[in-house]
Amino acid sequence: MARPVTNEDRQRVRELHAAGKGRNEIATELERSGRTISAIAKDLGISFARAGEVRAATEIRQADLADRRARFATTLQDIAEREAAKINARYTYFDWGGKDHEFDTYEAPEPTPADKRALMATVATAVDRSLKLVPPTDGDGSGEVGSLLTSLFDRLRERHGDH
Repeated sequence: MARPVTNEDRQRVRELHAAGKGRNEIATELERSGRTISAIAKDLGISFARAGEVRAATEIRQADLADRRARFATTLQDIAEREAAKINARYTYFDWGGKDHEFDTYEAPEPTPADKRALMATVATAVDRSLKLVPPTDGDGSGEVGSLLTSLFDRLRERHGDH
């Protein structure tokens, strides 16, 4: 049989509600059902309706996440630009070798075709991911940027072959 609601229960619901606890938290603490807590709250003239607060908090969280995505998209674009600059630049190779496992470096006038392909893949991935995080909007010139990158990659493939 259900346990009757006491004045002590009512007082605890009032106190916990004033402390900012939600209905389910109060129900857990008082070992009562949510329905019982709602009935007590209704009798006391208090409400757990926080839809406005929840909506505002959700909007703030969404705005924060959008800002974080935009900042990370910028980081990815920076990575793409840095790696793209390496495609035709001097390239340092590192090597462990020989019977004594000696470390050595040497500079090449530019990366090998395989390394250029790897750099282009890194650039393409970084740009693609940044565009997924912050999709372009109409009128921002992003179509021109996309065609510029496509043109750049096509010229690089033509110049260095697709080995």
